[in-house]
Amino acid sequence: MAAMDWLNYHHLLYFWTVVREGGVVAAGRKLRLSQPTVTGQVRALEQALGEKLFERAGRKLVLTEVGRYVYRYADEIFTLGNELQNGLKGLPTARPRKLLVGVSEVMPKLIAHRLLEPAMRMSDEVQLICTEDRTEKLLSDLSQHALDLVLSDSPVPPASGIRAYNHLLGECGTTLFATARLATSLRRGFPKSLDGAPFLLLAEVAPSRRSLMQWLEAQGVRPRVRGEFQDSALMKAFGQAGEGVFPGPSVIEAEIRSQYDVEVVGRVDAVREHFYALTVERRLRHPAAVAISDAARTHLFRQA
Repeated sequence: MAAMDWLNYHHLLYFWTVVREGGVVAAGRKLRLSQPTVTGQVRALEQALGEKLFERAGRKLVLTEVGRYVYRYADEIFTLGNELQNGLKGLPTARPRKLLVGVSEVMPKLIAHRLLEPAMRMSDEVQLICTEDRTEKLLSDLSQHALDLVLSDSPVPPASGIRAYNHLLGECGTTLFATARLATSLRRGFPKSLDGAPFLLLAEVAPSRRSLMQWLEAQGVRPRVRGEFQDSALMKAFGQAGEGVFPGPSVIEAEIRSQYDVEVVGRVDAVREHFYALTVERRLRHPAAVAISDAARTHLFRQA
C-alpha cells in the first residue's frame, strides 16, 4: 500500500454494520444515519478498494467474494476495537481465536476428529468452525481466504489452478473390517477369501479406493461391490449392518472396531492412506494449525 493509500475506517465501519445488521436500512437505524448516507459511504469504500463488495440477488444485497474477504478483516478489526474499549473499562477481553477448517467429504470423520482434537486442547482457547464439502469447493474457499486450512486425503490437484501448499500430516496402512460373523468366515485364507466377498467402498474419486482396487487385482481377487459411498461414516454404518467388508485407516482401527462393533478381516500395509493440511501459506502459521501438525506427526501417525 502506498504511503497515501490510507483505508478510511469510517467507510469500513459502515460496510461492516450493513453486513451485521442485514441491510442498509437497519444499518442506518443502528448508526443513526440516513439510508443515502450509508449507501454513499459503502460506495466510497468500493471506489477506494476498486472492487464491488455487494451485488443484487432479487431485492436483496449479497456479498461478493471480495466482500466476504473484506468483511472477515473488518470483523476482526472492529471486534478488537470493542475489546480495547472493554479492556479500558476493566472488563474481560479474552475471546477464542477462530480456526476455519474445511474437511473433504471423503475424509474419515474419526480421522478428522483425531487431527483437530489438539486444537481444542490448547491453553489459548480456539473456536473451531468446520465446513464439509467437495475438495474442489473447499480449495476455492481456501484461495479466497474463507478458510484457514483444508483437511484432505490427497494433495492439491495439479490441474486445480489454485496456488496452495500440501502439508503431509501422516500416512498409514489400510484395515478391512466386517461384522464378527463375516470377518470370521473371511479371515481364514485371507486375502484369497475376499474373492466374491461383499464389499463396500468409497467413491472412485478417493485415492485410497484406487489403491485398494489395484491391490485386490494384484492378489487375483474380485470382490462383489455392493455399495459405493461419498461419506465414509455412511459406508461404515452399512458395514456395521452386515452389508459387506469395508476399508478404514489402520491408525484408527481401535476406534472403528469400538464405534461400529466390527472385527478385523485383515490388514493391508501396502495400501497407504495419506492425510494433508492444505493452506495458502508455504509454512503453517496459525497456532492451532501448528498444534494439529505437531500432534499428528509426533503422536497419531508416529507408529503408523
